[in-house]
Amino acid sequence: MTTGIFPGSFNPVHIGHLALANWLCEFGDVDELWFLVSPRNPLKDEAELADERIRYGLVKRAIEGYPKFLASDFEFSLPRPSYTINTLRALRAKYPERQFALIVGADNWANFRRWKEHKSLIAEFPIIIYPRAGYDIIIPEELTTVRKVDAPLLEISSTFIRKALKEGKDVRFFLPDFVYK
Repeated sequence: MTTGIFPGSFNPVHIGHLALANWLCEFGDVDELWFLVSPRNPLKDEAELADERIRYGLVKRAIEGYPKFLASDFEFSLPRPSYTINTLRALRAKYPERQFALIVGADNWANFRRWKEHKSLIAEFPIIIYPRAGYDIIIPEELTTVRKVDAPLLEISSTFIRKALKEGKDVRFFLPDFVYK
């Protein structure tokens, strides 16, 4: 059983996250997917970051009723900032019966060398890359644990949503109803 780990701030969780995760479970090679809510991404500015418990609660509510999804606050109890390699190793230690695969967007793959112990991540865990507009996915042949998927291209981002809301735009159809409210 492959458990996809979809880490993110989910600030806020939106239909792009949910549709991609659904596609990975139904059409990809992921049996289940955990939305790993990150308390703080070391590569992002946290000035606009909503409280971690609020973001986790919204993710949890957004995925209710779909048995292949789990909202995870696993990183909340780990040292900060959250580094993916540390989180995945801790998950593997806690759940040795599971095969974890890291899910990243092409934008993150383009900056993967900036991640802590990126070579160890590639060596220790399968990595699934989904497309993002403006990013080519180039995977060197020797990286046999890294693969791209042909998931639908959904160019919706939390940054776009936050900016639109600040501008007074009505973006209710980009979000689950309760998240919008």
